[in-house]
Amino acid sequence: MNHPTLTPAEWHVMECLWENDPCTARQAVEYLGETAGWARSTTLTLLRRMTEKGQIRCNGEGAILTYSPLLKREEAALDQTQSFLDRVYQGSISMMLSAFTKKQPLSDREIEELYAILEDVKNQK
Repeated sequence: MNHPTLTPAEWHVMECLWENDPCTARQAVEYLGETAGWARSTTLTLLRRMTEKGQIRCNGEGAILTYSPLLKREEAALDQTQSFLDRVYQGSISMMLSAFTKKQPLSDREIEELYAILEDVKNQK
């Protein structure tokens, strides 16, 4: 399933909800105030917008509203990775890897891990 790419602000909200599911508005305000430096109004606005966009669920429990993510962290990470790969490297994993290794050398352990990943992929075909 392809989801719209999360903005950096939406990613902050999702991190909050993934760590505190379900999360009250008050908890979100406190968390995002500490981690992102946001004002209460910023957090409440993002919660409302993300609910309207169908990214999160808002449940009413009396006077207390709770929020839950509708997207798993793993799905969001894969979507973000694919979006980045498509946008920056025309979908080429090898082009991305080449660019990364030119900027930062890989350790022997990282090289071994990459070989193992590639061997697994090869064996799955």
